[in-house]
Amino acid sequence: MDEQIITIERHIIEQQRKYPQATGVFSSLLYDVALVAKIIAHETTRAGLVEILGLAGKMNIQGEQQMKLDVFANRTMIRMNSYTGRLAVMASEEEEGIISIPDGYGIGKYVLVFDPLDGSSNVDVNVSIGTIFGVYRRKSQHGPGTVEDCLQKGHDLVAAGYIIYGSSTMMVYSTGQGVHGFTLDPGVGEFLLSHPGICVPERPKYYSVNQAYEQYWSEGMRQFTRWLRGVDQEDPREPLSGRYIGSLVADFHRNLLEGGVYYYPADTRKPEGKLRLVYEANPLAFIVEQAGGYASDGHRNVLDVQPESLHQRTPLFIGNQELVEKAEEFIRAYEG
Repeated sequence: MDEQIITIERHIIEQQRKYPQATGVFSSLLYDVALVAKIIAHETTRAGLVEILGLAGKMNIQGEQQMKLDVFANRTMIRMNSYTGRLAVMASEEEEGIISIPDGYGIGKYVLVFDPLDGSSNVDVNVSIGTIFGVYRRKSQHGPGTVEDCLQKGHDLVAAGYIIYGSSTMMVYSTGQGVHGFTLDPGVGEFLLSHPGICVPERPKYYSVNQAYEQYWSEGMRQFTRWLRGVDQEDPREPLSGRYIGSLVADFHRNLLEGGVYYYPADTRKPEGKLRLVYEANPLAFIVEQAGGYASDGHRNVLDVQPESLHQRTPLFIGNQELVEKAEEFIRAYEG
């Protein structure tokens, strides 16, 4: 008998059936995000043709110049989710404050946080980029959603995922029941289940870090990297291969499927870290934990960190649990 073809819509509905009390609102929200992914993927693959490559001439809240595709992805995510009645509030890495639901439209019980286009500096050179998202239940009881609704610990996430736009477009998500990956078939315009039940391989292959910044690292980070490379004479190990794309989604996706560790540590230039806790670290930490891995800020589980601001930054170590815990060990040994 031929294998069944499972679309993302069917998969979401089948996941919903495990919860008899479910109303379908949450499932519809996930499918809304999948639709956004299709729209962004369509523009990504024809970027050069429509002159969407290059800078938009604007600065985002992080002080970075926005790419034209950044702007398009951000607007698309907001527009597709503002009028459905499923959300109470949104927050985007590209916006300074929260994104309220327009007056006159229904207020829902969920919260959507997202990085609309991670790795956008790679657009002009045709390197993989991505979208990262997380979904919470609102904490506030009534009325419009609040900043506090968006500032929840990663452990409170009810779903998280990412879309990678590369040689193919994939959407990977988890609702706390494992991690599943779907590949977009451009011929039929649908995401099809291609990677069910993703688990981090026990034997890692890669470490991913920008070693050009080693001069700014602590001694603990230098020694951790030596250990990964198998040149630590006191604790030798089989060396991992170095792979670094510079697009968080792409580096994370490769290591999720092949095994390894991605890290962007605190350093003398950025003692608070570089990656955004709300939009990048928490959603990916949720996914990797569901796949049997671990994410840390170097001292504790990222999912335990209480965000204090929408654009709070954090160091990040994410991947195979053994490797991330070893990073924590080196930090304790050298930095206290």
